[in-house]
Amino acid sequence: MLKEPTEYARPTFWQYFSKNKSLYVMLIPGLVCLLLFRYAPMWGLIISFQHYHPGLGIAGSKWVGLKHFIDFFNDPYTYRIIRNTILLGGFTILFSFPVPIIFALILNEIGNTGFKRVSQTISYLPYFLSIVVVIGLLRDITGVTDGVINAIIAQLGMEKIPFFTQPEWFRPLYIVSDIWQHVGFGSIIYLAAISGINPELYESAVVDGADRFSQIWRITIPSILPTIIILLILRVGDILENDFQKILLMYSPFTWETADVISTYIYRVGIESQGSNFSYGTAVGFFSSIVSLVFLTAANKIAKSLSEYSLW
Repeated sequence: MLKEPTEYARPTFWQYFSKNKSLYVMLIPGLVCLLLFRYAPMWGLIISFQHYHPGLGIAGSKWVGLKHFIDFFNDPYTYRIIRNTILLGGFTILFSFPVPIIFALILNEIGNTGFKRVSQTISYLPYFLSIVVVIGLLRDITGVTDGVINAIIAQLGMEKIPFFTQPEWFRPLYIVSDIWQHVGFGSIIYLAAISGINPELYESAVVDGADRFSQIWRITIPSILPTIIILLILRVGDILENDFQKILLMYSPFTWETADVISTYIYRVGIESQGSNFSYGTAVGFFSSIVSLVFLTAANKIAKSLSEYSLW
C-alpha cells in the first residue's frame, strides 16, 4: 500500500543556526562594526534638537526643538545646495551607473583570455588610487599652463579653458573622473553575475540561430537584471551622499554655484566656520538622511511595481 507523501518540514531557526554556526561566527565582526560605526553614532542626532556645547555635553545642552531645521530652510543658500546635490547625484547615476554594466558585457565577449585579464587589471588600478592623487592628476591634465587638454585646445586655435574655476565644468569633471576611477571595480559584481548564467542557454540560442548581440540582449541582460535593479535602488538611496572628499578637493569659491552640496555645506558651516555650529550641521545631515530614506523607499516601490525584483 502506497503511503501518503509527508509534508516537508522546514527547519527551525535554531536548527539552521546549529547547522551553520561557522557562518554566523564569521558574521560577528561585520555586525560589530555595523553597530559601532553606523548605529551607535545615531545617539548623536539628538544634538540637532539642542544648542549643543561641547563643555556641557548632550545631557547639559539647551533644548531648542526644531530651531535648526527652520533656520536651514530659511537660509538663502538652501535651495542652491539641495539643487546641486540632487543634480550631481542624479547625473552621476545617469552617466556613471551604466558604464560598468557595458564594460562587463564587453569583457565577457572578449575571447582572448590574456587580453581580457590585462584589460581587467588596468581598469581596476584607478580604484586603488588615493582620491588626492586622482584630483592631482585631473588638475595636471586640465591645467591652463601645461595641461594636456588645454595644449590640444590651443593647437586647435581656441582659447584655453580654466576648468577648475568655471562652475559649468565642475559636474563634467566630477562625473568623468568618477567613471574613470570606478568603471573597472564596479564591473566585478556584474562579471560575477554573468559567470553564474547557465551556458546551456547560450548553446540553445546558437542552435536557434541567435547572433552574439541577440544573446546579450535576450539572455545576458535579463539574467543579470536582478543585480542591476538592486544596485540601482541602492545608488538612488545614496543620491544625496556625493563623494565629500572629492568635492572638497575640487571645489573653490569660484565654483560654489554648482559645486556646493549638502556635505560640503555641513563641513563649512557646521565645522569650519567660526564657532563650529555642531547642532546646525547635525540637523542638516539629519535632514539629508531622511530625504535619502525617502528616495530609497520610492525607488524600491517603483522597482517592485515595474518588476519582480526589489530590496524588500
